[in-house]
Amino acid sequence: MANRIDEVDLDAHAAKIGRQDRVATGILTVIVAFVLALLAAIVAFIVFQGIGKALSPGFLTTPPTADENPGISSELFDSFYMLAITLLISVPISLGAAIFLVEYAPDNWVTKAASTAIETLSSLPSIVVGMFGSLFFVVTLGWGISILAGAMALTMFNIPILVRVIQQALEDVPRSQRDAGLAMGLTRWETTIHVLLPAAMPAIVTGIVISAGRVFGEAAALIFTSGSAAVNINFASMNLASPRNPWNVFRPAETLAVHIWKLKMEPSPGNDEIVWGTACVLIICVLLFNVVARFLGKALAKKMTSE
Repeated sequence: MANRIDEVDLDAHAAKIGRQDRVATGILTVIVAFVLALLAAIVAFIVFQGIGKALSPGFLTTPPTADENPGISSELFDSFYMLAITLLISVPISLGAAIFLVEYAPDNWVTKAASTAIETLSSLPSIVVGMFGSLFFVVTLGWGISILAGAMALTMFNIPILVRVIQQALEDVPRSQRDAGLAMGLTRWETTIHVLLPAAMPAIVTGIVISAGRVFGEAAALIFTSGSAAVNINFASMNLASPRNPWNVFRPAETLAVHIWKLKMEPSPGNDEIVWGTACVLIICVLLFNVVARFLGKALAKKMTSE
């Protein structure tokens, strides 16, 4: 009789746990579906509002200073150019810092202080970084309102994010892979290069993609450093000191996000249409960049790990 009671209690308990699991699963599913629906709605609304202007003839190839049908050719180029410079500076520094913190840094108060400083820097508002960049890069170093000053300002809050992401990716690699590399006679550096980095590459690429999306859509830090003046770029210019030369890092530049902000701050007939078109191009670029980078990361990881 006692055994029968125990069996009934266990069956009831299992049924209760099952109901709780289904309820929790349902709630989480609704939350995820709501987030995905909200994201899809935002993207769809922006694309719906701006796709007509974005696909209009000459919008992507005409400079914003054109008298008729101004476009965003200069802003589009400057956005990708500044993204490339920022990643060119921040990725090697972040990768080296993360490798040092994971593999070489001693477990003492200095390392803990460095980790705390990195986390603090990653939480700084971009407007604060922009003000610092204006005072230091623009004024103190004498770079003026320029692409280089903007890229350095973006690098300041991009490095902490990348360091934390790469550090986490390296720490997630199983300890057995480190031990196997060292047991085969590899040095710690060789183990890091040939074992840890290939295994962590998908997560590292994902982190770079996330930071790249933030850089590409940043506006606040760039208003004070790279400026908000539209430049009519001359791609035929061979004078690297010319303010119209596209590769001159000391010329002012206006990115897509800054262009949107400027047009909204200077309302005039036709601006809203350009704003929606620019926003549509911006969000499509970010989405395409993320998709391409994820496929590239998977392909690179497959090649480096020979899987």
